[in-house]
Amino acid sequence: MEEFSERHADARGWIENWIADVEGSIWQTPQELKSKYPKASLLAGNVVIFDVRGNDYRLETIIAYRNALVQAIWAGTHAQYDKRNKQLRGKRK
Repeated sequence: MEEFSERHADARGWIENWIADVEGSIWQTPQELKSKYPKASLLAGNVVIFDVRGNDYRLETIIAYRNALVQAIWAGTHAQYDKRNKQLRGKRK
């Protein structure tokens, strides 16, 4: 997350607040997470996509609800996210 914040300084405050929130939260279910982040996208495999700074950026995470662990696996611009997912969908076919 540090590298992302350095490249995208306008997202730094959001990321810092999100990290503090995650460290202070225990989401036991996806619904609990959605009550805090209603625009988060819940995907298969406990993958959660957060819209960063009004959807300028995307943050992809995996959440282990039973263990209260959140792992950021990717962050980038919305356009980069769309391109990345198009490539991933092509590999899955």
